[in-house]
Amino acid sequence: MATVIDGKAVAAGVVEQVTAASAAFEVETGTKPGLAVVIVGNDPASHVYVSSKSRMAKQCGFKSVQHTLPEDTSQEDLEALIDRLNADPEIHGILVQLPLPDHLDSAPVIQSIRPEKDVDGLHVVNAGKLMTGDLEGGLISCTPAGAMLFVRNTHGSDLSGLNAVVIGRSNLFGKPMAALLLAANATVTTAHSRTKDLAGVCRNADILVAAVGRPQMVKADWVKPGATVIDVGINRIDAPERGEGKTRLVGDVAFDECAEVADVITPVPGGVGPMTIAMLMANTVIAATRSKGLKPPSF
Repeated sequence: MATVIDGKAVAAGVVEQVTAASAAFEVETGTKPGLAVVIVGNDPASHVYVSSKSRMAKQCGFKSVQHTLPEDTSQEDLEALIDRLNADPEIHGILVQLPLPDHLDSAPVIQSIRPEKDVDGLHVVNAGKLMTGDLEGGLISCTPAGAMLFVRNTHGSDLSGLNAVVIGRSNLFGKPMAALLLAANATVTTAHSRTKDLAGVCRNADILVAAVGRPQMVKADWVKPGATVIDVGINRIDAPERGEGKTRLVGDVAFDECAEVADVITPVPGGVGPMTIAMLMANTVIAATRSKGLKPPSF
């Protein structure tokens, strides 16, 4: 039976480090790290996410600012707010909660955030630094950064000689995750819906990362015995055993059967999910320290 990674415990360790770094930053500079979160509209799930991010920011000792904009906010007004936050020296990190309402174009909004304040790690400058191996100069997208922390905790920082397979090629996760694994010297395959013999490709992986959004797609016979399996999927499926109309969360990996084959595995929920907000806090304190020319903490 595989060792199950406790994402909540690892995330709590990161938050503890962030809180200490935040306190040290305030002592040295007289200011708190500042995080501004922008949310547009009334999507209930987005409001839950934003509330949890704001709570965590306050717990870390940050100056936490939330801008809640109405559903009919114009592109021009949203980008004007980003311009003001870019110019605010007390704000070191800016996050725009996605998805935005349909009438808004998220791409120019994200690209209008100054790269050094882009704590989501989605600006093309930050993506480009990651792709060129500059892990110290930019800000790394939070979910892959969290997943990579699990990999380092399991295998160390040098993955030489290990085969890694990432199922999924999204800009949000798949591509940056592959770049992080490559930077750590793994031999990396990016697999996706057009990959021939996907199960066969996965069976070669010492490190298998699933991020496709298909519930329990990865079966036990896809997993190399002794592999590390990182499940990034979050899928809600019907759970009639819990009562009529009830649902439950599952990942992209069939957890119970894969846990019999893998050496290390992440659960859903409670695996990669808690790391995303923790790494957002880490990026904010990194951005704050860089803004003052100080050496940023490493996570």
